[in-house]
Amino acid sequence: MSVGTEIYRKTLLTVAGNKAVENLSIRYGKKLAGKFIAGNTLEEALEEIHILNNKGIMATLDHLGEGITRLSEAALYRDEYVRLVEGIAREGVDSNVSLKPTQMGLALDPEEGYQNIRTVATQAKLHDLFVRIDMEDSPFTQATLDIVRRLHSEGLHNTGTVLQAYLHRTEEDTRDMIREGIRLRLVKGAYKEPGSVAYQNTSEVIHQFKTMIRNHLDQGVYTAVASHDDHIINWTKQYAKDRGISPDAFEFQMLYGLRMSEQERLAKEGYRIRCYVPYGTMWYPYYTRRLAEKPANLWMVVKNMFR
Repeated sequence: MSVGTEIYRKTLLTVAGNKAVENLSIRYGKKLAGKFIAGNTLEEALEEIHILNNKGIMATLDHLGEGITRLSEAALYRDEYVRLVEGIAREGVDSNVSLKPTQMGLALDPEEGYQNIRTVATQAKLHDLFVRIDMEDSPFTQATLDIVRRLHSEGLHNTGTVLQAYLHRTEEDTRDMIREGIRLRLVKGAYKEPGSVAYQNTSEVIHQFKTMIRNHLDQGVYTAVASHDDHIINWTKQYAKDRGISPDAFEFQMLYGLRMSEQERLAKEGYRIRCYVPYGTMWYPYYTRRLAEKPANLWMVVKNMFR
């Protein structure tokens, strides 16, 4: 990521956080957001996953929603996730599950939020499904790690989380999670964070990202590398090849609607590739983070506006 791209990312996230911009986007931008979202309903998303699976692409299914204001909303999300788990099992698709802790009530009532997450994880375990507890912005980092540790202590080893390379604390967190046997999704990080908690220099973020990947592969830990960056993807492939590490020891993860032809190509090359498939109506926060990742995503949306 260049300095210009990093400035673009921070600027877009700042603008997107403006309430007037959000209201206008929600009013007029839903059709454009559809590029990154598999549909409004679970049934639509499962249809898309069938298509992906037929191309050799695995999936992670996510019901969009975060920043709730009432615990009654969290209960509704919990129930939808139970339905989501049952849908994956019923359809027999190759898919994991992803959920956000704040969606389940973490910011409102940590204990009730935990119990909602535990309900989903317990139901998923009955169907031998893996649940990824997604990582949000830095105020929730420690609480999210604590949730996954607690789930594991209760025998719910079908859960894991995400670590973000741009946080200063991540190197230590990575060592701890590997030692504790908790499966991780490795990412650069997509939230706007201050210099007090996150690296602001792109080269430092890339260096830490590679270190995280290297530590996983060297210790024989199954590695999920979530990136659309050709440099990171090619570096990972070459590192594994040079050390005789099987392609089955890791997977690449990308997002629905982005670089779909590249996802198919990786699958045809024999690599494990997983597509993050979101659905639902609460699309705005997710959508703006996708646009902020690089100018090409925004340009793609602008071009679609004039088609």
